[in-house]
Amino acid sequence: MSQEDVIAFLSDGASYGRPAEPVERIETHCSIVFLVGDKAYKLKRAIAFSLLDYTTLDRRELACRRELELNRRTAPDLYLDVKSIRRTGSGALEFEGQGAVVDWLVVMRRFDQDQLFDRLAASGRLDTPLALALAQEIARFHANAEPTDRYGGREGLMRAIERNNFDQTSVGDVLDANLVERLYAESVRALDHAGGLLDRRKESGRVRRCHGDLRLANIVRYDGRPTLFDAIEFAEESCSIDVLYDLAFVLMDLWQSGLHAQANAVLNCYLDATGDDEGLPVLPLMLSLRAGTRAFAVAGASRRRTDAEESRRLAESAQGLMSFALSLLAPGRPRLVAIGGTTSDDALGRATALAPTHPAPGARIYGAERKPLSWRASCNAALAAGYAVIVAGSFRSRQDQEEIGKAAEARSVPFTGLWIGNALERPEDWRSLDGAEER
Repeated sequence: MSQEDVIAFLSDGASYGRPAEPVERIETHCSIVFLVGDKAYKLKRAIAFSLLDYTTLDRRELACRRELELNRRTAPDLYLDVKSIRRTGSGALEFEGQGAVVDWLVVMRRFDQDQLFDRLAASGRLDTPLALALAQEIARFHANAEPTDRYGGREGLMRAIERNNFDQTSVGDVLDANLVERLYAESVRALDHAGGLLDRRKESGRVRRCHGDLRLANIVRYDGRPTLFDAIEFAEESCSIDVLYDLAFVLMDLWQSGLHAQANAVLNCYLDATGDDEGLPVLPLMLSLRAGTRAFAVAGASRRRTDAEESRRLAESAQGLMSFALSLLAPGRPRLVAIGGTTSDDALGRATALAPTHPAPGARIYGAERKPLSWRASCNAALAAGYAVIVAGSFRSRQDQEEIGKAAEARSVPFTGLWIGNALERPEDWRSLDGAEER
């Protein structure tokens, strides 16, 4: 159906009682957002895609109400109401009223667009403290999200692989066909190894009604704290996912933005808060899928650009994302690093500086003194999953030094001991760390 008269109505400041005020528009594939005063009015386009159908009035109303419900979990101050647009007896349009409904809107509180996390990232304002606050917010959200067993597990991720492959093949004039084929084959191979764990995670409640599209562009700093918004409402399967698959999008986004330290901070803070280290073996596949999804989106944007140079730049970016997605599926190179000879806090600070130098999303960090009983089992889980692990602590006793070495030996992984304190106290087989990064 045509929505031209609705769009014209929403584009006129007089419709909101602000005739002298301009209305700003933000357009996406699925929606048009009209910004006026301190409000944002979101109209869903009358369109249909493979996972989305807004072609009828009833479906758009249901989607608006579902969006309000889901997003009030994380952004209750932003999501205000659902309003109707109705036709009066004279044929004019108005909000609410008594006439026949012609469309539905989600009404939101307007926020500063410069506080979106993708803009903060691009301008160098997304620092590590803000990344840590984001990790804590995501962990809180996941802890309170409703578990579901309708989707997820091995079958759910297989469908995600198939969708990615279908989408990537559809832009074969931009993405290299051989790369698309290789990524599909490697993804299926990785899923064969991880399928059992994915199903066990589903059985244990790790599949929940999450956000589903946790990109930096869908996070805003509002009232000083990270706020998640624009969760997927149109396809339950896309948001009823493993919590780590939800997290994977923001990790991939941060890493691709060059914010490696922030990506690693989110990873470690989230895992410290949730204790979900047992899911680490499936994270590379999830990161790869998110990178592949982004590659398709960027390839599609390349095809729509009329400027030849911009189109070429986007096509190169899409190809780079495909290569990144494939690299994430390469076997891990686990190693164990211990940092000692100083205070626990100093050692953790050094570990934080070293961790992002490892492949995405960096090394797993454990504080030996902070969790003296639990870090050992978690350390083994991370090493078994192919991750580099850094354990930070004083390590002044011979027993602790020998124990960390034996942990590496038991997993048959390389061990490096780094010493910061008095050189005379340094264990014989450890190296001095004089402030330079140890690769």
